[in-house]
Amino acid sequence: MTSATEQTYDLDGIRRGLETDGIIACRGAFSTEWVAQLREDIDLAFEEARSREGGAVGRGPNRWYVEIHPEALRGFVDLVEHPWVRTVCETVLGPDYQVVEVGFDTPFPGAKVQPWHRDFPSPRETTEEHRLTSLAFNLTTVDTTDEMGPFEIAPGTQWDRGDGFDHEQFPPESEYPRYEALAQRKYPKVGDISARSALTIHRGTPNTSTVSRPVLVLGVDAPGAGNDAHHDLAVTRGFWDALPQRVRNHLSCPVVDELQPIVQKHDIEGLVMG
Repeated sequence: MTSATEQTYDLDGIRRGLETDGIIACRGAFSTEWVAQLREDIDLAFEEARSREGGAVGRGPNRWYVEIHPEALRGFVDLVEHPWVRTVCETVLGPDYQVVEVGFDTPFPGAKVQPWHRDFPSPRETTEEHRLTSLAFNLTTVDTTDEMGPFEIAPGTQWDRGDGFDHEQFPPESEYPRYEALAQRKYPKVGDISARSALTIHRGTPNTSTVSRPVLVLGVDAPGAGNDAHHDLAVTRGFWDALPQRVRNHLSCPVVDELQPIVQKHDIEGLVMG
């Protein structure tokens, strides 16, 4: 099979977009039918997660994050094998990238504005070597409108050192005017997928609509980045055996006889109480 980087994507544009704005997108990557199936899987996973202790973690009022196992998504292979996803991973993280997170973030009606933040402290490779070691892919399940509380990002801030940030993730309010001057709201539509550095300063905005806005999250690391320690991915033997070898190459998680429900570990302190 051909490498993703042999497809007709602008590799320099991918690098440039993630090194400058810190976010790029591929419009219409998936069909509306595929996304409708994804939404069904997300809704089912959310109901299961909310039925047990630790199944979902709050990231502010009426806003929840749920991590899931890969086989909870019928379209998992389609997602990680999409040529654009593979191309971005190979271009930025290298040929030995690893999928470390599958989950979804849902702001429900009444979700409030979040504080500006990054998802984890900036690693040495980024602050000292100006190199990104992880990416977060986001895929919307709805056509986003302003009332739904769109994602807001401050381009270029993935390179902010964060030495004075609370928990190395939350900048002081004195920095807010700079982020607000830079801020861009994103309005993806069904089928679109984006890739960003989770270090780029961002926030969720208020959902004043009457509908929820679930967004799939796929976290990918360069070798040694270490974000897998915050996640609990596992697959069953039957699922593993059915995966294409190329997918197995990028999925270093336990292979088990029976999946255990995930108790969420990826809390972002400061967002929980919002």
